[in-house]
Amino acid sequence: MNYNVGIIGCGLIGNKRAKALEKFSNSKLVKVCDNDLARAKELSNKYGCEFTKDWRTLIRDKNINLVIVSTFNNLLAEISINALKNNKHVLVEKPAARNPHELKKIIEVYENLNKKYKIKVGFNHRFHPSFDKSKEIIKNEKIGGVMFIRARYGHGGRLGYDKEWRAYKNTAGGGQLLDQGSHLIDLSRYFLGNFEDARGYYDTFFWDMEVEDNCFILLKTKKGQIAQLSASWTQWKNIFSMEIFCRTGQINIDGLGGSYGKETLTFYKMKPEMGVPDKFVYKWDGPDISWEKEYANFILSIENNEEPNGNIYDAYESIKMIYKIYRGGKNGNFFRYGKC
Repeated sequence: MNYNVGIIGCGLIGNKRAKALEKFSNSKLVKVCDNDLARAKELSNKYGCEFTKDWRTLIRDKNINLVIVSTFNNLLAEISINALKNNKHVLVEKPAARNPHELKKIIEVYENLNKKYKIKVGFNHRFHPSFDKSKEIIKNEKIGGVMFIRARYGHGGRLGYDKEWRAYKNTAGGGQLLDQGSHLIDLSRYFLGNFEDARGYYDTFFWDMEVEDNCFILLKTKKGQIAQLSASWTQWKNIFSMEIFCRTGQINIDGLGGSYGKETLTFYKMKPEMGVPDKFVYKWDGPDISWEKEYANFILSIENNEEPNGNIYDAYESIKMIYKIYRGGKNGNFFRYGKC
């Protein structure tokens, strides 16, 4: 099957998605859209496709059968719903909505259409090589199940960051908890499954904005596994770090490439006699191909009529956790996982 693709939102992520399409002979970018017409025209010139300022025009285009939605958070759900209703497969960037209520509306439309048109959420971090390798190690190295995870993700913004769209609650839906925090929660679920309990603190320490610039999260599964997570917009040196602790081994993932540093996985395997563990180091120096791998997974899910890796249900489970922490307020009230 061939895919005529439309991209709505021509910023940094929209450009990354467009570049990833170049690797697929069965996919062609035919139209792009942005409310900044100059930005839409720039991307259209690069790929020789049509452009528009009206996203409704794009999703009504019968020549398009797959839509990528990379807009501000306040439009993600509305556009996704309308794209599904117009018989399009949809790849929508995380968090897919501002809150669980918006996301649930997407699910209702998806299921009412009998899942004929697939929808995937852009959790591209799942497709980084370090996470593929981690899954392989846990499966093959006989180090037991995952006991707990500890992770940090952050950057320091830039001049004027408090005036950008992420700084406004109505547009973004939330701050760093919803932004990079959603990646940390999704990756933790990727290894541990659903969480039952949540405790969180968040506050605005530095930036003059409506939303939080830091969050501190503690999650617990029904089996008692823990994820201890921190996301920051005051991390003056960009960082990504995730440590996965198993019964007899530990996996450390550092960096995601670019400003976050070289992507590196260090595996420590405990010996039967314990003492100093064996150490194995893996490094990836090449370009970030997670966007291509994620798109390939989406196409495969369409053709096999199955849920993709990082689907709308994964996004719903993550955003419910985020919403419970927001409802708890800055004082970190405890919430039991359940219906919102």
